[in-house]
Amino acid sequence: MNIYLDDTHVKENLTPFSLTRHVADINIGIFSIREKWEKLLEGVATISNSQENAVVINAAIIPTVDNFQIIIDKSKNGFPIEEEDSIKIIKYPWHIFQLNDWALRMDFKLITKENHLQEIPETVQVINAQEVFISKDVQISHCILNASTGPIYIAKGAQIMEGAMIRGPFSLGEYGVVKMGAKIYGATSIGKQSVVGGEIKNSVIFDYSNKAHDGYLGDSVIGSWCNLGAGTTNSNVKNNFSPVKMQLSQHKKNIEAGIKAGLIMGDYCKTAINTSFNTGTVVGVSCNIFGNEMPPKFVPNFTWGNEMYNIDKAIVDIQKWKQSKQQEITNQEIDILKNIHQNLNHA
Repeated sequence: MNIYLDDTHVKENLTPFSLTRHVADINIGIFSIREKWEKLLEGVATISNSQENAVVINAAIIPTVDNFQIIIDKSKNGFPIEEEDSIKIIKYPWHIFQLNDWALRMDFKLITKENHLQEIPETVQVINAQEVFISKDVQISHCILNASTGPIYIAKGAQIMEGAMIRGPFSLGEYGVVKMGAKIYGATSIGKQSVVGGEIKNSVIFDYSNKAHDGYLGDSVIGSWCNLGAGTTNSNVKNNFSPVKMQLSQHKKNIEAGIKAGLIMGDYCKTAINTSFNTGTVVGVSCNIFGNEMPPKFVPNFTWGNEMYNIDKAIVDIQKWKQSKQQEITNQEIDILKNIHQNLNHA
């Protein structure tokens, strides 16, 4: 049996992340939605690139060990799938950090099936060690891992430097780095080859991004290939504790996102040192944030300070950033970026 992950009807409300990727490639918990399906379907089904002879499934539904067969059966028989205790759906980008605690705990059931464990070094202070999973080739010493509040997963090749303090649930992707003295609260997920420092709480950082210095990131989602300059900080709650509203595009109304909501930032963005973001800020794709004033609560795609980012310069800058992590920009990425740039007035 084949399944087809369909994002046709969910992409619009998941910008800016859905502008540069299929919804199934959004990270939440330890793995992307597609990676979860790949692990769960072993011996059951395969993911198809075509709807023909395949069970069509909403790509925004988060599969788990407990619910994936229910999702397949309901989709196969044409039954609507509604959100419930065992089934969660990402309908808006802030749902990524709001559901991350649950997703981390569900994904931990997948990785504990693996046997490639590394012993916890004696210099590491651990609380609730049975909920700590450290893969092979991890560099870790003289830090604190507190899994009393949720599981902790550290992927292969990752590094946690001395003095870091981490409370679960937490995951660190392959070859990711937590720098010295970092303070990380759950539920937080850090993507592969991303570098983090300072204070982070209840946030998701996708692959290849850096928040390497002091500054606060809370109740936020940062896309891939982003770099937050030293001292970059966001607010995540209003002073009067009223609901936070977010705007997903220039031509859409604000949508209520809950009491706590910080920064939503699309792929390929950078911030200058000491940048401060207001509660409920949304930054589009390929933006360079700098200037003397606090950025607006909605920053359109390809913003360069107060101007428009030239597409050719943006591509060159992205290529340089990718080369710093031994990667190259692809023709597919260039086509996607050019398409977004051409449609700026319609975003």
